[in-house]
Amino acid sequence: MFSDIDFAHMERALALATRGLYTTTPNPRVGCVLVKDGIVIGEGFTQPAGQDHAEIRALKDARARGHDPRGATAYVTLEPCSHFGRTPPCANALIDAKIARVIAAMEDPNPQVSGRGLQILRAAGIDVRCGLLERESYELNIGFVSRMTRKRPWVRVKVAASLDGHTALPDGTSQWITGDVARDDGHAWRARACAILTGIGTVLGDDPQMTVRAIDTPRQPLRVLVDRNLEVPAAARLLVGAPPLVYCARDDGDAAARAQALRDRGIEVVALPNEAGKVDLRAMLLDLGARGINELHVEAGHKLHGSMLREGCVDELLLYVAPSLLGDAMPMFNLAPPATLDARMQLSFHSVDRLGDDLRILARVETSVPKPTA
Repeated sequence: MFSDIDFAHMERALALATRGLYTTTPNPRVGCVLVKDGIVIGEGFTQPAGQDHAEIRALKDARARGHDPRGATAYVTLEPCSHFGRTPPCANALIDAKIARVIAAMEDPNPQVSGRGLQILRAAGIDVRCGLLERESYELNIGFVSRMTRKRPWVRVKVAASLDGHTALPDGTSQWITGDVARDDGHAWRARACAILTGIGTVLGDDPQMTVRAIDTPRQPLRVLVDRNLEVPAAARLLVGAPPLVYCARDDGDAAARAQALRDRGIEVVALPNEAGKVDLRAMLLDLGARGINELHVEAGHKLHGSMLREGCVDELLLYVAPSLLGDAMPMFNLAPPATLDARMQLSFHSVDRLGDDLRILARVETSVPKPTA
């Protein structure tokens, strides 16, 4: 169905899509390559929200190079959109340009599109094929798929630990368990996320900035704090710079003054209590999804990590494991042991890589996010 040449051009389109890794949110990361008579005549990738999508950039690039896109093949890493959002439909632009063939990596999970873009192209007489390097496109946009299908972000919990599964000494000392290469890689994962979340325990213990610093990035992710009783100190480094988003269990009564003090500083405070009087983590994820958050990167303590796992709020664990032993120290997760081995929480290894002296493990929890068939 697809030739080696098709694979090569789609790989190039995926490489272009990765250029938007840090910038396209809340839109998906998409790349497009236009080929005519065996020659690449235009390339593009999706720009920040409200600006050109990949197909439009590729058409403009072709024309700027002096090429007529009529009769060309468009290799696109995601189905061209068919609806008016902040920008006009890309499917219509390809039709107007008289593109002859469109090869897409995967269908758009957005209910406003979801196959309609491909149908519009076919109805216009364009040869349309879909499914080339679908898994690669899916992985690049796994957060967008999650938000479109579950209305919540893809949640990735990052932990740095010793080989025996501990994150800090009993007194809380944790700097540094892993090496420089692993720490820099952790910042790269922060940068690709739409938001970074931590808990009040981490703020009180470590006073983190929760920003991307080890790599260059054109934008900082939204910072999110789970703070049940609004205990965050006024001088916390998390409150410096762009205002974070704070979720609490209540913002009235005894907490009213603390909530108002934060709001006076331009910080949004959202009360989402559950029946236990804690922050409703599932409701929080839905709220973040409604705000356009595709990927949520979590760096907190073992208590919040454990709560998120128990409540089904984690999709993936990003574990950095150092070749060292800490003994009876701080655990990665606050989880009660299962009654039986059959009742244990099962994960699957997605990837295992060596970074310097450390290992990086991506382990996934079984989720309801639709997966590629091939």
